[in-house]
Amino acid sequence: MINFSAKHDALLRTVPFSGELADETVAYDHDGVALEGFLTVDAAVSGPRPAVLVLHDWTGPQEYTRLRAHMIARLGYVAFAADLYGAGIRPTEMADCQAEAMKYYGDLPLLRARVRAAYDVLAADPRVDASRIVVIGYCFGGSAALEFARTGADLAGVVSFHGGLITQEPSDAAAITAPILVLTGAADPVVPDADVVAFQSELRDADVDFEIVSYAGAPHAFTLPETPAYREKADIRSWARFRDFLDEVALVRS
Repeated sequence: MINFSAKHDALLRTVPFSGELADETVAYDHDGVALEGFLTVDAAVSGPRPAVLVLHDWTGPQEYTRLRAHMIARLGYVAFAADLYGAGIRPTEMADCQAEAMKYYGDLPLLRARVRAAYDVLAADPRVDASRIVVIGYCFGGSAALEFARTGADLAGVVSFHGGLITQEPSDAAAITAPILVLTGAADPVVPDADVVAFQSELRDADVDFEIVSYAGAPHAFTLPETPAYREKADIRSWARFRDFLDEVALVRS
């Protein structure tokens, strides 16, 4: 059982749960690169259930994505926190985080392939209903989730929390088959209004099912309680919208 930091534990307790979660470290690989994911599920669950693939921010798969995986598993989903960087690559300094993330921003086919590797692991799990997988991500992970949607992957839904909004030229948005939910900060200098408008226009022109929600006063990384950027109101509201979206596209059926 994970012992979360105080701020993360307080956030975890906002999702009531009386059962017991089973945590697993999942070793997998992509193109010869060793990867190490984290899966958690209600130990009392039997039979295939919908699942959520959680993609990390630019610090890699650390405590925060495990926290969100636990919160999602408490809702009845199988939750898998992916590793997009590689086993043991867990940068802590900002310069190192930026350098690692840029390797993938500069090679979007590689980023999409890393998400696919994690998706394939999750979809193959016998506890998962592969027709009801939602992919979500935070910051760098939000961008990765949206990039994966552009591959035409068979997804129930895609959610970006304060992720970068990358547009493509020529556009490949027409390949997107899943509904898209973008939760962004209205005061995010990393994702300015011009990026939001351009991204919205690209999805609209491709007739994609999308929703973009902008939170007043919220900067980049507004859901991370361990950072100065944290905005409790925006975090609460975005989590509530995410839960409603899950109910819409991949409802857990008792």
